[in-house]
Amino acid sequence: MTRRLLAGYLILTVVVLVVLMVPLGITHQHNLQQDLLLRMERDAGVVASLVQDDLRDPTPVHKATVASIADRYATETGARVAVTGPTGSVIIDTDPPAPGQRSLSTRPEIRRALAGNVATGSRYSDTLGTDLLYVAVPVAASGTVYGAVRLTYPGSEIAGRSRDYWLLLLGVAAITLAAVALIGWLIARWVARPLARLERSAKAVGEGDLTTRSPENEGPAEVRALAHRFNVMVAQVQELVGSQEAFVADASHQLRTPLTAMRLRIDSLGYAAGPASDADADAAIAEVDRLSRLVDGLLALARADLREEPVTRRDVSAVVTERATAWQDLAAESGVTIDVRVEPGLRARLADGVLEQVVDNLVDNAVDASPEGGTVFVGGLAVDGQVQVLITDQGRGMTPEERLHAFDRFWRSPRAKPGGGSGLGLAIVDRLVRGSGGEVRLEDAPGGGLRAVVVLPAAH
Repeated sequence: MTRRLLAGYLILTVVVLVVLMVPLGITHQHNLQQDLLLRMERDAGVVASLVQDDLRDPTPVHKATVASIADRYATETGARVAVTGPTGSVIIDTDPPAPGQRSLSTRPEIRRALAGNVATGSRYSDTLGTDLLYVAVPVAASGTVYGAVRLTYPGSEIAGRSRDYWLLLLGVAAITLAAVALIGWLIARWVARPLARLERSAKAVGEGDLTTRSPENEGPAEVRALAHRFNVMVAQVQELVGSQEAFVADASHQLRTPLTAMRLRIDSLGYAAGPASDADADAAIAEVDRLSRLVDGLLALARADLREEPVTRRDVSAVVTERATAWQDLAAESGVTIDVRVEPGLRARLADGVLEQVVDNLVDNAVDASPEGGTVFVGGLAVDGQVQVLITDQGRGMTPEERLHAFDRFWRSPRAKPGGGSGLGLAIVDRLVRGSGGEVRLEDAPGGGLRAVVVLPAAH
């Protein structure tokens, strides 16, 4: 954000400098040319008045006097001085391009001067191959034109002075940009730093850390107000979530006690009533057990949503192998075999207890879905910098539509066994895996059944 703000300041400054300095430079160049032409016109009039008497009697002596005046002026100013007679023939030229008698009668400025007019302006000289600034004035007395005086400067004279002014403008622009860059960087940093901290705080809250707060004493008033409202909102959410966690824990504890007592009373009533009531007692006990599993699932899901345990580097191979082996005896009671094939050395960053709970839930579902005599395959491998845990059953599988809802809370397949789970197991797995930066998905297993794929970021 600091770079974007600074770039905005600099772009705006460049636009303002261009809008101001380009017209200023062009105007200055035009004024230079006009000032030079006015000075040349004044000087040409002075030279014309000085050579006026000498042109009336163009003898060699008078011609030398004209040459002396022209050479002195050319030496002092750097201008080229040309004095012509009434027909345009050159009497004196301080910088002749070639020796010999020449005539300037074809030059437009000389023609105008010999006609009694003052000519000023600029034009391209084919003879010299450059632009010229010129002033030509008539040398006249009593209505008679005796000749003309022309002063010329090369266009490079104005170009040189204009270039110096443009360099001055560029220097001012560079200093201005440097000052704007420094001040803009300080302002952008002043604005962007608290916003960046606020963004980091929002990210931390999004990842579940509700203890995060953003500083409220930095940046503009609007940013400080935003940080204050953010902190108030997070505090309210933290209080609400804490209340929810406490409610779930209290409700779970309070429900477990009467459910346990209810089961004991049903058992007692069953013994007292005799064999005739065994079926009703077993059905009631099954319902109590289902309610107990539902309460345990709600508590586990709430704890998964609020999990804030630090993430550490865990040995995936060891955890998956240990949990799958622990389920072998329970699976054998249902006539199901568990086949464990896990690559050694798999590592991932997880909170304590996450992977154990994930594997337990998925293996429990796989054993429940597999028919008697079936096999549950538990595997682990590294794929493209990630760790994958695969749990495959040989059950009836799921349709694509059922897989879309499999991770919804309290959802159970219409084809599930009566009196089965609470519909929270896969929701708990999904929340735990996503909280650790991974993902879980369900796929059709080769040869039938369902495969649960848990993808975790590898830790090296």
